[in-house]
Parts: sequence; C-alpha cells; structure tokens
Amino acid sequence: MRPEILFPLFTSVSTLKGVGPRVAPLLEKLAGPITRDVLFTAPTGLIRRTVTTVDQAVEDQVQTFVVTIDAHFPSQRPSQPWKIRAWDGTGFLTLIWFKGQGPHLERQHPKGARRAVSGKVERPNGYASELQMAHPDYIVDEERAGEIPQIETVYPATHGLPSRTFRKFALEALARTPELPEWQDPAWREREKLPGWREALAAMHAPASEADISPLARPRRRLAYDELLAHQLALAQRKASRRATPGPRIPSGPLSDAAEKALPFKLTGAQIRSLSEIRGGLASGERMSRLLQGDVGSGKTVVALLAMADAANAGFQSALMAPTEILARQHFETIAAPLQALGLSVILLTGRDKGAGRSAKLLGLADGTHHVAVGTHALFQDDVVFDRLALTIIDEQHRFGVNERRRLQDKGEGVHLLAMSATPIPRTLELTVFGDLDVSRIDEKPPGRTPVATRAAPTPRVPEIVERLRSAITSGAQAFWICPLVSESDKVDLRAAEDRAADLARHLPGVGLVHGQMPASEKDAVMQRFVDGEISVLVATTVVEVGVNVPNASIMVIEHADRFGLAQLHQLRGRVGRGTRESSCVLLYDPPLSEVAQQRLDILRRSDDGFEIAEKDLELRGGGDPLGLKQSGFPAYRLADPVAHRDLIAVAADDARLILARDPDLTSPRGQALRTMQELFDWKPASPLNEAG
Repeated sequence: MRPEILFPLFTSVSTLKGVGPRVAPLLEKLAGPITRDVLFTAPTGLIRRTVTTVDQAVEDQVQTFVVTIDAHFPSQRPSQPWKIRAWDGTGFLTLIWFKGQGPHLERQHPKGARRAVSGKVERPNGYASELQMAHPDYIVDEERAGEIPQIETVYPATHGLPSRTFRKFALEALARTPELPEWQDPAWREREKLPGWREALAAMHAPASEADISPLARPRRRLAYDELLAHQLALAQRKASRRATPGPRIPSGPLSDAAEKALPFKLTGAQIRSLSEIRGGLASGERMSRLLQGDVGSGKTVVALLAMADAANAGFQSALMAPTEILARQHFETIAAPLQALGLSVILLTGRDKGAGRSAKLLGLADGTHHVAVGTHALFQDDVVFDRLALTIIDEQHRFGVNERRRLQDKGEGVHLLAMSATPIPRTLELTVFGDLDVSRIDEKPPGRTPVATRAAPTPRVPEIVERLRSAITSGAQAFWICPLVSESDKVDLRAAEDRAADLARHLPGVGLVHGQMPASEKDAVMQRFVDGEISVLVATTVVEVGVNVPNASIMVIEHADRFGLAQLHQLRGRVGRGTRESSCVLLYDPPLSEVAQQRLDILRRSDDGFEIAEKDLELRGGGDPLGLKQSGFPAYRLADPVAHRDLIAVAADDARLILARDPDLTSPRGQALRTMQELFDWKPASPLNEAG
C-alpha cells in the first residue's frame, strides 16, 4: 500500500493550479497523468536574456530592451501581421504579432507607453537596418522589467501548452513535494558528494547554467541513482523470489552426451561454459530463468539442443518458441535430426497446422509421446497441453510480450526458462533489461565461420555494384539489399525499398521485396522463396535483421548505412557468411560523412565482434538511442539515462544485492525508506514494467 506521505505526488495533474479541462490532456501527454510525472520532467535547456540596446543587438539572440511605443501598423489582410514600431533612443525595433491580436495590442500598449520587451531578435532578409522581434516572450510596463528572468528554464512544450506554462506547473509540483526519509547510504552520498532527494529536485528545476542541466550534474546523478536503485532492487527481489520457487531437477545425462559426440564439430569454450551454467540451473532444484546471449552465428541453438536432450533424458518435455514461422521452421530443421537420432520425438507447431494433423500433434504432447515442440505463438494457445513440460526456450525473447512468455511457462510446474538473444548488449546495460535473469554469454564464434569482407562505398557507385551483383547471381549467389523505408517519403530523403526493388528488377533477374508492412503470411511466403533459391536478390527493410538463415546468401548491400546504428548494421551483416561462399557486405553512404558516421563505418569494417561493436555503439551514440533501446525493451526511465549513467547501473545492482542480503524483507529503518522509494518510482517486484522474463 502506498505510504500516505506520497499522496500529494500521486494526485491527478488536474489538481495543479491552472490545469483545467483543456490543459489537463496536454499536460498528461507531455508528462503523465499524476503530479509526480510533472515533477520528474527535467528541463531541456536554458534561455539567457541579455539587457541591451537596439544599436548593440545581436541577431538570432534572445535579448531584452526598454523601449517607447512609437506607432502601430494594423494588418491590412488576415494573413498579414500587426506591427508595433518601438524606439529606445539608439534605433527602432519592430514588434510583430500574427493571428489578429491587433486591437487588443493597441489598447494594452498605446503610443508613447514605456515597455520592457524580450524575445529573439532577427534582421529579415538580411536588411541590416531593420531589427524585428516576432511574438515577444515578454512585453511589460517599464516598472516591471525586473520580472523578466535573465535565465529561464526550458521545458518540453506542445501546441497549446508552452514551456513557460509547463514551468509553472513543475514549480507547483515541487512546492507540493514533501521531505522524505533518506534511503541512500550516507557514506555513498558523502563519497559522491550527492545532495538530498528534495534538494536535488529543487536544483534540477532551477539550473543556473547549461552544466546544471547535464545528466552528469550531481543533482541529476542523485535522482538517476534513486531511480536505478528502485529498479535494481525490484529486479533483485524478483530474482530472489524466483530462486525460492522449486523447479524440476534436470541432471545432465547420456542422451545429451551422445548428442554432443555426434556433432560434426567441437563446442567452443564459450559454448561449454554457457552449457555448464545452464546445466547448473536445471539441476539446482530452483526454477531457472537464464538469458543465453550470443552474437550472430555463435552457436546458441546447439547449446539449447543439448539442454533439451538433458530434459528428455530426465523424462521431461521442452518447448522452443520463435517469433516467426520461418524462424521456427529453421530451428526445427536444425534440431529435429540430431534429437530424432537419439530416439526423441520432435514436432513443429505453427498457425498453419489445422484439423486432424494438428489434433494428432496436440495428443502427442498431452500424452508425452512428443519430447520437444518447436513453434510460434501457436505453442501457448489454450488447447495446447503438455504432459511434463519442464523447459521453455524463447528465441529473440524481446519480440514476445511478458504475458505470451508466461502463458507458455504456465503449461507446466516451475518450468525453467532459457531466453536467447542475438543482440549483444554491453554488460552495464544488460543489468537494466535482464537484471532479474542469470546471463550466459557466448562470446566466441565456431571455427570455420566464413568471415564477411566489409567495405563502404558512396551511393553514386550503385550502378557498379549492380553490375557486380549480376555477375555473382550468374554464378549462383544470392544477395540482400536493405533500404531504410518501405515507400517514398516527403519528409525523409532516403531511397525507398519499393522504389529500389523496381529499379533493380529492370537490371537483374529474380528480385523480390519484403517489408514489415506486409501481412505475415505474405512476408513468410516471400522469405521462403528466397530460402528455396527462387529469389536471387531480396530487397528488404530491417525486417530481416534477425533470425533469417539463408546459407547461400553471400552478399549484403545496405543503403544509407550511415543512418543506421552500429548494432543494427552488425545484425544485418550477420545474415550473410553462413555458408561456404566468400561473403561481402557493402555499406552505401551519401557523402560527405559526418565524423561519427565515419567512425561507425570504420569500426564495422575493422571488427566482427558483436560485443565490441555494441560497446563502441554505446560510446558513439552518447545520449541518443543506443542499440535501439526502445526496440530492445529497455526500461522507460524518467530521470536516469542508460548511457550517461551506465556507471551507476552496476553500482545500483551491487547495492540492491547487498541491501537484500542484509535486510531481505526491508524491515529496517533504511528498508522502510527504500519501500517508499520503490513506491515513488513505481518500481516494485510485481510491477509490469519490471517484467523481463
């Protein structure tokens, strides 16, 4: 239950002074539905207002002048502005308003009145003699000039709710904020020189310089650490709760050993280590929840296969769920033969299964005849019943919702979870997404993997690349051609996939097109034709980024590569180099390249280590959207920045573990304060936002 001291922060934004029926929806859209959300909305910038004279004015700067109203010039047509000419003794300043405010302005600011005006000044069309200010931020009586702030905080704004109005609401929310018991360790605060919680909030809303707005400013770091600790504490509590839940004991057995001996290759050291960690979890008697993270082509599926063999050896069933039918079918083709050679029954269950065939598969799962089920969302439908399901494996787990994963796990008692991801993530950011999971990393690639030669080329060389493609296709090769957009856009000058596919079809045989806006069945059909070799060049958007295995595809062309993130480029490149052909990746760019874009392409040319690339991507992107955080399911923090505050993430994770080791039920004075902190941020063990597996 939420403590009473937090009640003022959990009231509706409509309770803030000046927030009526018109403003409330706008404020909710910008910040959120409750007062706390307004309080936690940080300023985005500062406006400095310099008091000066017209003859000393600097173009495109926000400045303040004391002037005498000289004349009004009414608009002659609705489209024309109302103008006021003002004089300060050194020159004229023209004030401009649109939208028919003229008569009101003439009454408020008559000729001869002395006014203080402030706003951005411009010289239209390069006329040095004419200085103007459109829609002044302030125009007040000269006696009230002191009310115009020299430094003004900028907040997010939307049509109908300007920054200045939002600032009033933020300051009122701050005024309502109570003093809360300190939940941070005093020694940590002293060492980091961090202010108290309410003091940090006050400083965030009253910055004196641009440095005070930075995520690295001490008040902001204090608030970020609070949010990160609340999150890490919830994840640690969930992990502790999960470990207290019994799970079926699955020891390593002879079936798995036989499967490993039958492999045509030896496991890498990283595969052996990861398999050992997984086996430890399966045999522990506790419910395992583990992420198996590995780069493209690192051999995650083989490790999962051996874990499924262990489950079958112990008399249990396994289920492997993939986000698309084509990926599920690829997994089935990979694991079915080795497992069937051990005498195990493996089935594929997708949305295409109907009638008697589907009924037979369901009967075999229910009576235990089938040991392993591979499939899509079809696996967790209500009529799918398992006899003794003990291990669920979720591939590309971020593509499934929490409820979908849970529905599959709920088909057994204490079912173990092994999630797999082919998107390498730096360790600090790993904690924010998978903090309640144990993590295994396969950071080696199997020997014999064909390296992909990566080179960059300017867009004008496209005709040359098309000719090389023609030659490669003639020899039996297949190629991907990636475009950022589906169709032409007036807003973004990027080559559209549809346009490029039509252009290539005029020069090359067997060109296909696939993108995310196509119906799933149509998309899968095109992909299958590519897999079967009926399509030679597949033009696609990033829908092919993960999971598509076409060993014969040896060429990857990525248009506007400078617009993609490093991690995404690496994932796309991983679609080739899976067979015996020499493979290449061409990164097309529009010159000139920015310095960051140049570094990004250079790193990709130099390295094929996904974890190294992910770390570099994090460094280069800074406070942007590292690794596609939004798409990858990163938490929606309000005050913490996963990039700028990544050093704090690991500290918060360690602190959370230490707190629970000393005070597992949070009953001490600090524990009670930490409960308040969790309620404040809505990071509680049962919160849906915390679900990662």
